[in-house]
Amino acid sequence: MSWDQVLELIKSILITQTGIPHLTGGQVIMLCVGLLFMYLAVAKEYEPLLLLPIGFGIFIVNFPLTPLMGFSEQGNPELIRFFYKYGVEWEIIPCVIFLGLGAMTDFGPLIANPKTLIVGAGAQLGVFITYIGTLFFGFTLKEAASVGIIGGADGPTTIYLTAKLAPHLLGANALAAYSYMAMVPLIQPPIMRLMTTPEQRKIRMQQLRPVSAREKILFPLIGTALIVLLIPAVAPLMGMFMFGNFMRESGVVRRLSDTAQNALMNIVTIFLGVSVGATMQAEIFLNWKPLLIFGFGLVDFVICTFGGILTVHIMNLFLKDKMNPLIGSAGVSAVPMSARVTHVEGLKADPDNWLIMHAMGPNLAGVIGSAAAAGMFIAMFN
Repeated sequence: MSWDQVLELIKSILITQTGIPHLTGGQVIMLCVGLLFMYLAVAKEYEPLLLLPIGFGIFIVNFPLTPLMGFSEQGNPELIRFFYKYGVEWEIIPCVIFLGLGAMTDFGPLIANPKTLIVGAGAQLGVFITYIGTLFFGFTLKEAASVGIIGGADGPTTIYLTAKLAPHLLGANALAAYSYMAMVPLIQPPIMRLMTTPEQRKIRMQQLRPVSAREKILFPLIGTALIVLLIPAVAPLMGMFMFGNFMRESGVVRRLSDTAQNALMNIVTIFLGVSVGATMQAEIFLNWKPLLIFGFGLVDFVICTFGGILTVHIMNLFLKDKMNPLIGSAGVSAVPMSARVTHVEGLKADPDNWLIMHAMGPNLAGVIGSAAAAGMFIAMFN
C-alpha cells in the first residue's frame, strides 16, 4: 500500500468513523452549556442532584455521531432514547418521583392551617398570566400551557405536562423549571422585600396546633378523593403523591416508604436528569422558542411569587390573626427550598421569629396547586 493510499485511508476513517469533522458550532455552544450546569452543580451546589445529571446529559449528547438519542437500524431506541421513551414519554418517571415526594412529605403544617391552601392557589397566578402572554409570541395553545406551568417551580409536573402537550419543548421547559428552582434563594428575597414592610415581616404567627396521627392518615385518602373527583386528569401525579404519603403515615410499611424516599427516588432522578439533558441537542435547542422559554419562565416565577404574597395581603384584610406575608412566597412548589428561604428572610427581620413550619403549609399547597393547574390544562387540550 502506497503512502498516498495510507493517507487516504486515514482521511476516510476520520471522516466516516470519528465525530471530529462533524462537530458544529451549535454543538460546541451546547457542550459549554452542559459544562456550565455541571459547574453550578459541583462548584456552587445549585440543585446538584438534578443539575449534574442534566448537565452531563447535555454534554454527552452533543458530540456528533453518538448512538445515544436516536434509533438503531432495526428501529430500536438507543441508550438514552430508551430511558426517555419508557420513562418520560410514557410519563412513568414523573409519577414515580411524586411517589417519593409523597413519602417524604409531612402534611401536618397544611392540616393544622388549611387556610394556606388559598395561598398555594394564589401563587399559581403566574401560570395563567404567562400562558396568555406566550400566545402573543407565536406559541400554540398547548405550547403556551406547557410553558406557563414552569412558574409553579415543580419540575416533575412541568415534565409530565410538557410530555403530554408539547414534547418537543421538554428539554427547554424542564431545564427552565429546574434552573429557577435552584435559583429560589436569588430570585425570591428581593420580591419579598419589595412587597412587604419591615413591620409586616416581623409579624409572629400563632404556634400551629398538634396534628393527630389519625388526621395524617386520613388526609391522603380524603385529598385523593377530592382532587381526583374534581380534576381527573391529574390522578396519575396526585394519586402517586398521596399513595407515597399514605405509606409514610400508615407506619406499617416502613421498608416500602424508605425505598420510595431513598433508593427508588435516587434511581429515577438519575434517569430523569440524563434523559432531559439529552433532549437538548443543538439542532433542537438552539432556536428562538427555547430561548424565549427561559425568559418567560423567569417572569412566570416572579409573578407566582408575587401572587402568593399578594394573596396573604388580601387574606389579612379579613383575618383577625394576621399571617406573615412572607409565607406567601412559599406558595410556589419548590419544596422545601422556598419555605427555607421564607424562614431565612423572616429571621433577618426578627431573629426570634421562626416561620419554617408556617411556610411549609403554603409550600405543600403549591405542590397541589401546580398539579391542579396542570390537570386543568390537560383536560382543556389533551
